[in-house]
Amino acid sequence: MAQQAVTPQSVDFAAWYNEIVYKADLAAPSPVRGCIIIKPYGYELWEGIKGGLERRFKATGHQNAYFPLFIPESYLKREAEHVEGFSPELAVVTIAGGKQLEEPLVVRPTSETIIGEAFSQWIQSYRDLPLLINQWANVVRWELRTRPFLRTAEFLWQEGHTAHATEADAEAETLQMLDIYAQLARDDAAIPVIKGRKSDREKFAGALRTYTIEGMMRDQKALQCGTSHNLGQNFARAFDIQYLDENNNRQLCWTTSWGMSTRMVGAVVMAHGDDKGLRLPPVLAPIQVVIVPIYKNDGEKSLVLETIARIKNELSGAGVRVQVDTREGLSPGFKFNDWEMRGVPLRMEIGPKDVEKNNAVLARRDMGKEGKQFVAQEGLAQRVKDLLAEVQNNLRQQAADFRDSHIHDVSSYDQMRQVVEAGGWARGWWGGSGADEARIKDETGATIRCFPFEQPGGSGQCFFTGGDAPQVALFARAY
Repeated sequence: MAQQAVTPQSVDFAAWYNEIVYKADLAAPSPVRGCIIIKPYGYELWEGIKGGLERRFKATGHQNAYFPLFIPESYLKREAEHVEGFSPELAVVTIAGGKQLEEPLVVRPTSETIIGEAFSQWIQSYRDLPLLINQWANVVRWELRTRPFLRTAEFLWQEGHTAHATEADAEAETLQMLDIYAQLARDDAAIPVIKGRKSDREKFAGALRTYTIEGMMRDQKALQCGTSHNLGQNFARAFDIQYLDENNNRQLCWTTSWGMSTRMVGAVVMAHGDDKGLRLPPVLAPIQVVIVPIYKNDGEKSLVLETIARIKNELSGAGVRVQVDTREGLSPGFKFNDWEMRGVPLRMEIGPKDVEKNNAVLARRDMGKEGKQFVAQEGLAQRVKDLLAEVQNNLRQQAADFRDSHIHDVSSYDQMRQVVEAGGWARGWWGGSGADEARIKDETGATIRCFPFEQPGGSGQCFFTGGDAPQVALFARAY
C-alpha cells in the first residue's frame, strides 16, 4: 500500500490544503456543490473546539436553545442593512409539500431575525435581562467559491444571541465573548490571534460594531477565526424587543450576536500543518498518543502487545487520549507516515528490546528527528503529559514567531503594496475612508483585517492619504 506525497506548501498552498483535508481523513467530497462530508476524525476535532467553547459559555451564564432552520422571508427584510448584506448568499424554499408557499422560507444564513422575534415575546421586564442564549446549528450561505471547512455552502457553528438593558452591558458582553474566542484559539488551538475591531466597511451587516480575532496561516494570509457583534438597537427596533424599566417606562433592548464555526478546523490545519500533513495541538487532537507495536514474529508480538496493553491503560487512566495501531499487513514505516499525516502529537514505539530494557521510544510531531527520544516506562504517563504540554506550547510559539516575523510597519502606500505583494501583513496609521479601503482592495487584494486593540497611542500620519490618522490598522489578503 503506497502513500502519496502531498503538494508542498511552497509550491501551491491551496492544493496542499485541499489534499491534506482529505488525506488526513478530516472530510470527504459531497455530491452537493460546495458541501463536504465531515468524517469522524474531522468531527472529533470540531467536537474538541465545540467542547472548549461550551465550557466557557456555561461558565459565563449562557444557555443553549434551538431555533428553526427555516426563516420567513419577511423577517430578513425588517432590518434593511442585514438583508442587503446576505441577499446574494440566500437559499430560498418556494415549494413544499408539492405546493407553492404563500411566503418563501429562507434557509438559515444566521438567526438574528428569528431569534429577535422570539426575544420580543420572551422579554417583558428589566428582570428578564440579560437574556443570554447560544445555539449550536448548521447554516447555509450559497458561496460561489468554496473550500473545505473554510468556506462551504453549509457549515456548522455556534451563534450566541443576547439582550441587555444598556449599551454598556451589550458592549461588555460583546468584548467578553471575543475574549472567549481568543482564549479558545490561543489556549486550545495554539493559534495566537490578534483581537481588534472591524472597519465599518467590513463589519457585520446590521451591526453597530464588529470585533474579530484574526489568525495568520502558513501562507501568510489572514483568517477571520471568530467575530462578536454589538448590534446596538437595530434589531431590537426592527423586532420590537422592549422591556419595562424600573420606572415602568418602555425601553428598547441592546442586543449582541457572536459566532465561531467549523472554519476553525481549517484554521488548525493551515496554522500548524507542514508538508508531512497535520500537526494537531494536543488539547484538540482526537488522538494525543498513538502506539505502534514493532515485532517480527508471533513470540515478539505477544510480548510487545502485552506491554502495550499495560501502558495504554496507564495513559488512559491519566486522561490521555491514546490509540494502539494494530493494523496487520502494514510496515511500521507506513504507520509512522500515516500518523504523521493525521497530525497525532506523540508517537510511541514499543519493540522487543524496549520491553526488555523497560523503555519506550517517543517521537514528537511538532519536531523533526530531534524530537525522538528514549524514555523509561516507569513514570511514563507523567512524562507523556509533560511532553504534550511542551508540544502545545511549542506549536503556539512557532505560530507566534511566524506571525510576528511577517507583520511589517509601513508609512507609505508603496511600502504597503510591497509588503502585501510579498505575502505579509502591513501595519500602519490609517485615516482613510470606506472608498479608500475599496480602492486598496481593488489594487492590492488586501483589506483592513482589524484595528488592533493594542494601539501605540496618540495619532500619526495615514500611510495612504497623508492626513491625520487616529489609529493603526492591519492590512492583509485573507480567506
